[in-house]
Formats: sequence, structure tokens, C-alpha cells
Amino acid sequence: MRLFAFAATFVCALLASPLAHAEVTSSSPSAFLLRAEAETSASPEEAWRALSRLNRWWNSEHTYSGDARRMSVDLRAGGCWCERWDGQSVEHGRVVLVMEHEGVRTLRFDTALGPLQELGASGVLTFTIAPHASGAKIIMTYRVAGDAGLGLDRIAPLVDTVVMEQFGRLERFSTSGSAN
Repeated sequence: MRLFAFAATFVCALLASPLAHAEVTSSSPSAFLLRAEAETSASPEEAWRALSRLNRWWNSEHTYSGDARRMSVDLRAGGCWCERWDGQSVEHGRVVLVMEHEGVRTLRFDTALGPLQELGASGVLTFTIAPHASGAKIIMTYRVAGDAGLGLDRIAPLVDTVVMEQFGRLERFSTSGSAN
């Protein structure tokens, strides 16, 4: 019940924000695509630096250890988005692309987040940061695919709620230095 109340509050806050836009752009029993974009007053360099500090903006409630500070990202192809604590660890994702072209930076993970990992689904999470007149534009896409028996279209809205919470935290962190 607490999760539902939190999710409802977050969705309302997100919809009220004029600078952020998010949606489940497509879904089927075997796949879904989430997309979000936001404009921030942070420079592209500041937004990229914020993105690379995932342990400072990711919500600890959506970690295995209960503490996002235990997460790290090695920003190179093959690098781990890992969480380590008390002799335990989880690989949230593997970096498959770190690229800059004409001022546009892209970070891409091969990642089945949270319960998607146990389901055997596959996911590709991409962040793009581009210069914008007021600072930077951050675009995120999350593509998830798996066996049609998983009914991914039914869980897409739940995944969207959690992933969009993190995207909102990234947007706030890149602008103000605080995810809250």
C-alpha cells in the first residue's frame, strides 16, 4: 500500500512538471519501451557528471542493500553498474556504450532492472545528454523484451513508475545537486 501511495504521488508530481515528459511509448506481452526527456538548466557537462554519480541520485529504496551509496558505475564499455555490501553484490547492468559525438553524450546499459532480472527479460537503458538553449536536454529510453508469457505489457506501468522516479531524481540532482 505504501508503494502504491508513493507511486501515485510521484506520477502526479511528474505530470505537473512542465519540463519533464515521460511515457510508455509501446507495450506488448513480449516487450515495452519507456521514454522520458527533460530540460535542465545544468550545462551538458554538469548533467553528464550528475549521471555518472548514480549513487547520489538513485533512490536507496530501489537497491538490494538499502543504500544507493553502495552502487558504482565504471563508465567504459564492459564496465559494471554494481552494488556491493557486506560480502554480497549484484550487477544491475553492464555498460555497453559511452560515446560523445558533436557535443551529444550517450551512456547505454544492458540491464534487466530489479525483478526483470529474475524473469529472464532483457533490457537496454540509454541516457543521452545534449546541449539545449537553457542548458542540457536529458533523454532516457528503456527497452525491455522477453518471452510473451511474461506479460510485460502488464508490468510496464509498474516499471515505468520506478524508472521515472529515478529519472526525476537525476533531473533534480543535475540541476540542484540534490535528488530530493
